[in-house]
Amino acid sequence: MHTLNPDHLRRIIKFLNIAEKLKCELRHSWLSSGRRESVAEHTWRMSLMVILLEPYLSQPINLEKCLKMAILHDLAEAEVGDIPVFETQSLEAKQKKYILERGAMVKLCDSLQDPMGEELFSLWDEYEVKQSFEAKFINALDKIEVHLQHVEAPLSTWTEPERDMLFQDKWLRAHCRFDPSLLVFAEEVLNQGIQKLEEAGENTALIAHRAVG
Repeated sequence: MHTLNPDHLRRIIKFLNIAEKLKCELRHSWLSSGRRESVAEHTWRMSLMVILLEPYLSQPINLEKCLKMAILHDLAEAEVGDIPVFETQSLEAKQKKYILERGAMVKLCDSLQDPMGEELFSLWDEYEVKQSFEAKFINALDKIEVHLQHVEAPLSTWTEPERDMLFQDKWLRAHCRFDPSLLVFAEEVLNQGIQKLEEAGENTALIAHRAVG
């Protein structure tokens, strides 16, 4: 067992003070109640999804590692803020986002001044690279949770591009095809979104034609 000396204690509290900003940082998504979602709320439900979907994956995973990765994946936004996915579609924008977030994570993790900081950065970096099965799993859950929250939100909050996303492969299906259960889950979320539009009387055939045409 490690001893928590006064210096370690102060560094951990300072780290948590910065992480608290995720409770205040609002995302582009809206909740079913009609208010904006915080980054922390998105992270919490992703972590719950890790637990619920782990038994159905096509290969075993390190559950503890995946939970840590889910909790950490958006931590940099405590320093740099949330950047909506629509603003990071170009290669230049993706690289700029990565550089900003990597710098924030280096600063945050170095502030702990112990091996824990190195482990946290390593997990965040593995998620960003998205080569390991665990990283692909967390990335898929990130995309699924976004779409699930979108479907749960009032239609009045949906923009035209968000309607189109239900029919465009790149936003969700492309991130889930590596695992059959995740792809099935993604399809169900998308179908529920399309059904929500149909029940509201919207022309989903027209939206699909616009989205993929």
